[in-house]
Amino acid sequence: LQGVQMLNPTTTHRLIALATGLTVSAAIAAQDLSDIVLEEIIVTATKRAGGVDVQQAPVAVTVLNASQLDAMHIRDLKAIGFSVPSVQLEDVGTQRGYANFSIRGLGINSSIPSIDPTVGVFIDGMYYGINSGVVLDVFDLESVEILRGPQGLLFGRNVTGGAVVMNTTRPTEQFELNARAAYETGDNMYLSAVATGPLTDSIGWKLAGYYNDDGGWHTNLANGEDFGRAETTMVRGALEFEFTEDFEVLLRAEHGQSEGDGPAAHNGGCVEVAVPGLCVGQYDADGFDFAVDERGYYDTEWTNLIGEVNWDIDFGDGRITNILAYREYDSASLSDIDSTPAFLFHAPSIIEQDQISNELRYSGGWDNFDLTAGIYYFTQDISYVENRQIPPVGFPPPGITGGGDQDQTTWGYFAQLDWHLSDNFTINLGGRYTEEEKTAQVATVPLNLCSFPEGCTNFDFEDSRSWSNFTPKVGVQYIPNDDTQLYAFVTRGFRSGGYNFRHTAVAIPNEAFDEEEQTSFEVGLKKDFADGRIRTNLAVYWNEIDDMQRELNLSDPVVGVVQLIRNTADAEIRGFDAEITAAATDNLIFKASVGYVDGEYKTVRFDLNGDGVIDDLDKALDIPRLAPWSYGAEVIYSTDLSWGSLTAQASGYHRDDQAYTDNNLGQLPGADMVDARLAFGLMEEQLTISVFGRNLLDEVTYGGDTQLPFFAPAAQATFTPLNKGRIYGLEIQFLTN
Repeated sequence: LQGVQMLNPTTTHRLIALATGLTVSAAIAAQDLSDIVLEEIIVTATKRAGGVDVQQAPVAVTVLNASQLDAMHIRDLKAIGFSVPSVQLEDVGTQRGYANFSIRGLGINSSIPSIDPTVGVFIDGMYYGINSGVVLDVFDLESVEILRGPQGLLFGRNVTGGAVVMNTTRPTEQFELNARAAYETGDNMYLSAVATGPLTDSIGWKLAGYYNDDGGWHTNLANGEDFGRAETTMVRGALEFEFTEDFEVLLRAEHGQSEGDGPAAHNGGCVEVAVPGLCVGQYDADGFDFAVDERGYYDTEWTNLIGEVNWDIDFGDGRITNILAYREYDSASLSDIDSTPAFLFHAPSIIEQDQISNELRYSGGWDNFDLTAGIYYFTQDISYVENRQIPPVGFPPPGITGGGDQDQTTWGYFAQLDWHLSDNFTINLGGRYTEEEKTAQVATVPLNLCSFPEGCTNFDFEDSRSWSNFTPKVGVQYIPNDDTQLYAFVTRGFRSGGYNFRHTAVAIPNEAFDEEEQTSFEVGLKKDFADGRIRTNLAVYWNEIDDMQRELNLSDPVVGVVQLIRNTADAEIRGFDAEITAAATDNLIFKASVGYVDGEYKTVRFDLNGDGVIDDLDKALDIPRLAPWSYGAEVIYSTDLSWGSLTAQASGYHRDDQAYTDNNLGQLPGADMVDARLAFGLMEEQLTISVFGRNLLDEVTYGGDTQLPFFAPAAQATFTPLNKGRIYGLEIQFLTN
């Protein structure tokens, strides 16, 4: 932020803070200019002691701090995706909270709990072991860091696309209270409060609570009732013990529960019923109309326990950090998969998961070297049971049932060395060795080897596999001055192999699928101009993916959908992403971003389009979850008034349409997301009143688009879960200064 001294200290410094990620209040409260100039944007995902300034980190990363998340009225990770180039943080829609994230064209389209992600999600150093329960409500966040590109050196497996790193707030040295209440269209109300302060000179505390009661934005045309109800409660606490200046312990705990309706999904082949089970017409793909006979439900409960120890030592002026974490997660759901007013395909399911992880690492440095090294351990147990109620095979209920159990153990050993050859030039060297073992038992769904909801005691497939590999990274950094960084690196990454809990094809043998391997090349530039009033970040990349791991969704008249998981192809994905922040005047900030992704299959080993042969038609298909263009801009205006302050914010972001299924029959529509906000600061910025609107163009977006066997070929039936449309809201926030 060199040169910010040139700007007006009563307005523009607050805008710079909001736009670049400095820590300020949600009301963008006035501060002394010197306080802002001395601040840095810190990235914790480098795992260096104390973090690293974002402009000095050799990685493409977007950091959103508490103020930005408040200003964007972020309630879950999904809302962030449009504002970051080449990033999609989507909920699959089958069950609320089930992440199907994609970064730079690497993503998944699955709600099977044994399927690992391409984008890893971490909170306070704890990795989410399954995708379920990830896209639930978020609050009390200090920052969200979105790292684009493979992060396997420091984070291990399942981060080939990137990583989302969330950090909750820590206890403070003085008492602070941050409370808010809001109401949105769709009869959606939420309340939250975070209180923190000291117990003694060496012990700090935090207690946070969140409650959301969503009456449902959608309307079920089958009965005219509101649809999409959700109720979420979370309680979070923390204790921080500073035993000495060099030794501290931070204990975190969270318990939450969320329940509500099943998916609001329309069927592309059915709109109205003349005779039960007979559909005519077709829903408009650009509309929110749907009609279902089964409201369905989801009910999730989880507990997180995280203990962090930090010990500063003389060796290399470094720090030893240990993060021990435990998570228990349970969910039950029921979805109307046929998405019609007739009983054609209903599916309840149950997930039970618990995990333990521990990371012990050291970070320190000498005159010419910085070292980060550690040992990581992860273990989890997953149990899954699903039931398919499909006439005539699965009708009447209880239908046909299957599922699986899996035990997993992972060990990782990693080290990264930054060798400073001069004040301007650094070589980055590192590697991670990983050992992983999975043991699974699977019951094929049509064989009805399980009972619902009791679970599975008989299995027709049992297997155990282990994998080990090495993830190297070699890079260089050139920093000619305080305003410029050039970096380049080559690295590898792996996505875990595993098993398919949702095996439904009796005629096709169930089998393990192998790891997906990625080699990535990236070159980046981070540059400040105009004495720090303009900040630009640019990255260009080339990824080669071997043994691409895909879930193939094929409609089937007996079981509804057959889902096969195979290593289908080798592919290349390349592109660029760029971000810019500029202080145009004393009162005006602009932000803009653009991302372009291009990909193609190089070798195909599976009949992706289902025509019975593997040929050039398969190679010509689009890679799923790859949206070529994403771009947009945001403007922030702030001014002081006689009665307080006014901040206006507006943004518009575009994302191209993309394939959802590997055969390209399922498609996700592109969208233009326009949001706006007005915030009024009162009582010396202790009270903020905001009015806001999201998705002001009322764009229709989907969580997925899966083909079904009903009504074809006249009209292709689909299971297409809908997201919310246009939303208006009012929020009141109070915080102590």
